[in-house]
Amino acid sequence: MSSQLFDAIENLGKEKGIEKEVLIEALEAALISAYKKNFKSATNVRVELDEDAGTMRVFSRKTVVEDVEDHQQEISLDEAKHINPNYGIDDVIEVEVTPKDFGRIAAQAAKQVVTQRVREAERGVIFSEYVDREEDVMTGIIQRIDPRFVYVNLGKIEAKLPEAEQMPTEDYQVHDRIKVYVTKVENTSKGPQIYISRSHPGLLKRLFEMEVPEIYDGVVEIKSVAREAGDRSKIAVYAENPEVDPVGSCVGQKGQRVQAIVNELKGEKIDIVEWSEDPVTYVSNALSPSKVIKVLVDEEEKSTTVIVPDYQLSLAIGKRGQNARLAAKLTGWKIDIKSETEAREEGLLSEQPEEDYVNFEEDLFE
Repeated sequence: MSSQLFDAIENLGKEKGIEKEVLIEALEAALISAYKKNFKSATNVRVELDEDAGTMRVFSRKTVVEDVEDHQQEISLDEAKHINPNYGIDDVIEVEVTPKDFGRIAAQAAKQVVTQRVREAERGVIFSEYVDREEDVMTGIIQRIDPRFVYVNLGKIEAKLPEAEQMPTEDYQVHDRIKVYVTKVENTSKGPQIYISRSHPGLLKRLFEMEVPEIYDGVVEIKSVAREAGDRSKIAVYAENPEVDPVGSCVGQKGQRVQAIVNELKGEKIDIVEWSEDPVTYVSNALSPSKVIKVLVDEEEKSTTVIVPDYQLSLAIGKRGQNARLAAKLTGWKIDIKSETEAREEGLLSEQPEEDYVNFEEDLFE
């Protein structure tokens, strides 16, 4: 075996990003397999590769016996003592069994095994590189499209964007650059698999973290996200420092920050509301842009009855109930919306009209 083989292994390792030692181990395993296959050996053997000398030697483990019955696994006491006078019966020794033409045969037989080990090592490198990208945003290029998947090139790996994770309002084109949210990275028998999404609420959250420095720095915190991808989303933000406006930070000067995210999501409408630990305030904020007269809270059922002006009822509910549905998802509270007239008829409001729209908490069932 010439030193050229070792040079080739070293170059291959650098090209694929695999340690040379991993490839040497793969080569040794391949040569052992080739020896056993071509020379019908059932005994334990090992291969010794000398990188400096560029040589390959095969050693077989044999047991010292008086009478040899199996030449592959046994060696006579006389032969053993020729090797080392200290050997005795039942000792196990290593004997060189390198065939003359083993280099040619081994090279042919080892090629497939080495290729497989290289593939496995490459998969390990790719998995290690991408496993830390779970719940992160990556930019990829659309390679191809079929009825079930959009195939996105993320660098060293191709990810499949399934129909269920696509934005229904988005038109995907080959060679387009898109941002995707990595939901999961798995190391499967077929190699690393990356699961991506364009509709996941996490994408919206990460885009705000990327676009708003106050969120990235922790000055403003994203408390909750509710999303109906491609149509409308709500995001609740909070700042512990009372001098910081969390909503204004996310909107940006002249709406530039939020507009950049809207553009990335192809026109998806985004409501940014201020989070509050008070359910009355939080639910009222979540129903933005609708005005709220009163919020009645049932703590045990974690439900609320929200009273809005008559002319605001359709706005509060939203098209096909979307505004109320997103507000409920955002806050985690059940929301039942009633008009001012309906609330008065049911005795939920006094007969005297409210001078101002003031939110206050009252237990509905007390």
